Amino acid sequence: MASTTDGRNSPYDKTMLGHQRELSSSKEAPAFHQRFKRHLTSEIRVDLLAETELLILTFCTGIQDATTFPDYHCFASNQTGNTVMLAMAVLLPEVTGELFVTQNIGVALGFFLAAGWVTGQLGHIIGPRSRLWIVFCNLIQSLLVFVAAAIQFVYGVDLESGRTMIVIGLLAFAAGSQVVLSRALAITEISTAMATAAWVDLLVDPNLFAAKNRPRNRRASFLAAIVAGAFFGAGIYRSAGSATAVLLSGVGKLVVTLMFLLNKAERLQKVETTV
Repeated sequence: MASTTDGRNSPYDKTMLGHQRELSSSKEAPAFHQRFKRHLTSEIRVDLLAETELLILTFCTGIQDATTFPDYHCFASNQTGNTVMLAMAVLLPEVTGELFVTQNIGVALGFFLAAGWVTGQLGHIIGPRSRLWIVFCNLIQSLLVFVAAAIQFVYGVDLESGRTMIVIGLLAFAAGSQVVLSRALAITEISTAMATAAWVDLLVDPNLFAAKNRPRNRRASFLAAIVAGAFFGAGIYRSAGSATAVLLSGVGKLVVTLMFLLNKAERLQKVETTV
């Protein structure tokens, strides 16, 4: 019985159509879940969007360092400066006593290195460019920055105290993890933190004035982002305080965390075999 004489579907036909729709929707749901799962477990493609995300993180780094140095006499991410200052603070305390705080520098350097080791070694196991891993790490980094900002909002800023070392440790750990993840994306020109090598590589580039030069453009964008972030952070620090600046840095990192969900997946290379 296909249909009634007046052209309308019979109750049997309606029941069959309902079952077909249910089967179709039940097939589409697993297909969507499978695509979403593949998307989350895929490796992030290195493209213009990935570069933009790293530049935003670089901007956030500039904000943080512009506030941590005047507040705590150390850097959250610039470990070249911290290494030199630590040596001076240990060996020349009579000269650097008023300039540097040894325990603050030690905490910043130690937590940065610890984050680099943990993130890097786990990345080797999980997959350094895995979307889930990168999103998870960036989310943790954002939360650490938010906690540091909350401590500053509630208790203010002290040059030397237990809370001071907690704030420094949180920011330095987030920075160390961030730098490791940026290396996982293999965009070496955008480290998100250290500017010295980028300045040198930019100046010695034999194709510095070429019309098309992707590495030069990346380095120049990186340097512009970290300088802009430092100026922005210094301005917020002067007008609204360091807690607000750190909070805005955390917001920027959280935005990048969500952006990583939108990156295209790395193309799978076809492997040809011969028998």
